[in-house]
Amino acid sequence: MPEDHDDPGCVIALDVGGTAMKGALLDRGLVPLVTLRRPTPRALGPEAVVDEITATVQRLAREAAARGRGVHRAGVVVPGVVAEELRTAVHSANIGWRGLPLADVLEARTRLPVTLGHDVRAGGAAECSLGAARGARNVLFVAIGTGIAAAVICDGRPVRADGYAGELGHVVVQPGGDPCGCGGLGCLETVASASAIAAAFTARSGRPADGAAAVAALVAQGDADARAVWDRAADALASALATVTTLLAPEVIVVGGGLAEAGDLLLDPVRARLTARLTFQRQPALVRAALGDEAGCLGAGLAAWRAVDGADGALRPERADRTGA
Repeated sequence: MPEDHDDPGCVIALDVGGTAMKGALLDRGLVPLVTLRRPTPRALGPEAVVDEITATVQRLAREAAARGRGVHRAGVVVPGVVAEELRTAVHSANIGWRGLPLADVLEARTRLPVTLGHDVRAGGAAECSLGAARGARNVLFVAIGTGIAAAVICDGRPVRADGYAGELGHVVVQPGGDPCGCGGLGCLETVASASAIAAAFTARSGRPADGAAAVAALVAQGDADARAVWDRAADALASALATVTTLLAPEVIVVGGGLAEAGDLLLDPVRARLTARLTFQRQPALVRAALGDEAGCLGAGLAAWRAVDGADGALRPERADRTGA
């Protein structure tokens, strides 16, 4: 819908994950007016996921109407390879779509203009504008969970490369190592993802681990098997980050995703190993993400507002205060 300057309006923001969707109505200051979470029905197939995205956007549009707010645009971010300029979800192993013109499909179904984006690049944009990397122009945002992906911001602009940039999880850190879901061997994801850490602990110790958080708790208690697995993951992360630092010279590396909940237990050994690998390179600050699991949704809202305003794609600081004060 066209922007009505007498209506403060809002945008719809939706972050579609493999397990859950996080949605919100966001005003121009990125203050949430409404938030919701819905399960992602990926077990039912990609068409069911598109149906649920549609239903969630429509529900948020009704919430906006009930509050007397016009919806200027919807921002939807998804995992996998996303070609923003082509408005297409190119590939997603988790959800199963291939070459899906998702923005066009959603516009036809919802009658709203839609900006499509990538979930991790959206999270990186939010951390640059609102979170741990405010003020920096060269940033690497790394999301570590079941998989590992990154967003690259150089000289204030996101690097997309037709949707293929940022696949940090598939940098080889152990040549000839364990097989990866991508078809490669020894990728970072096979060593340092949350799922890999839990699996490696169980294989080494013979004790089941309920996720990487359980391994982190054992590390804090001094468990030798947990420490060995944790150190191996930290070493692999530092190796991959040293390569990126040499190539792109980020000022700040922001670590997010579920594994970042370990805080300094993760960041301290990775930071020490990264520092030891660098000689002449710019030493980046290694920090924990500030926005938690809100980052993707806020990034979707940022992209939607920038499209409303005709912004050129450069990342600029937004309002620091999202409380409405």
